Amino acid sequence: MKLFDYHRPSSVKEAQDLFQKNTEAQYIAGGTNLLDLMKKDIVSPSHLIDISRLAEKTIRNEVDGIHIGALALNSVVAENESVTKDFPLLSKALLAGASPQLRNMATVGGNLMQRTRCPYFYDKAFPCNKREPNSGCGAKEGLNRGAAIFGASESCVAVNPSDMSVALAALDAVVTVNQNGKERQINFKDFHRLPENNPEKDNTLQAGEIITEVFIPKNAFAKHHYYLKIRDRASYAFALVSVAVALDMDGDTIKNARLALGGVAHKPWRLTEVERFLQGKKANETTFTEAAQLATQNAKPLIHNKFKVKLLENGIREALGKCIA
Repeated sequence: MKLFDYHRPSSVKEAQDLFQKNTEAQYIAGGTNLLDLMKKDIVSPSHLIDISRLAEKTIRNEVDGIHIGALALNSVVAENESVTKDFPLLSKALLAGASPQLRNMATVGGNLMQRTRCPYFYDKAFPCNKREPNSGCGAKEGLNRGAAIFGASESCVAVNPSDMSVALAALDAVVTVNQNGKERQINFKDFHRLPENNPEKDNTLQAGEIITEVFIPKNAFAKHHYYLKIRDRASYAFALVSVAVALDMDGDTIKNARLALGGVAHKPWRLTEVERFLQGKKANETTFTEAAQLATQNAKPLIHNKFKVKLLENGIREALGKCIA
């Protein structure tokens, strides 16, 4: 790890002023991903700006939905009474996401900011366009078992590792960010990016922007929901495939559906076409099988991750079934 200057500003404005003055600066809150990257010399910020005391930590369940401060800890959100009662899909995704020790340090905003995962990104012995633009992608022809099957490019096949983000994608969350006192809202589907020709960019934040809040609108998905995480081992492993499902039911008919996937793309992968297919259908094995097949029809696996297509089909069918069990 290279030497760096540490700053602990007393206001958001002071933090952003520091960021603007130092082109190699990075914000840090819980640091559960950033510090790992620094220890491996994958990123080497010259300045760390500690924002852990600046943004909101409160969780407010209001008429329009739930407002979650960006610095709320993952463990606190997962166990919050309003979240478990009205937005339980988020709680289940968070509890599937990491060890208790990490959840006690990681923040909601930091979870959104964590880098995509790929062993070639973390190993400097191999080329990686994400780590060093235009150097090549070691994973394309390498061991790509965990790589993307949707939305990848010639430049990058890495996947987003966040379980929380998969649930937020399914629940139509909105991210509020601050830049020089001005706020803007980003629909969650637009927060993370596909790699295209700039895989070094994981999200659509502008330089210096600070996440202040995540908002989830009221919905009717509290009763019928499921988060399925399929991984190599149950103890602290990233998803090979994950499925977030939420249904609004009228008897045995699906009034509305939300589905999002993790472990399959550079961003949480929302299945809007499958959602439209499910609307108005009877909730049964036939419907779920057709939905699963529709979900994977545009998958483009690599040589070592073709198994993900069938794994995903089975996972979607299982998650939908558990939703109404």
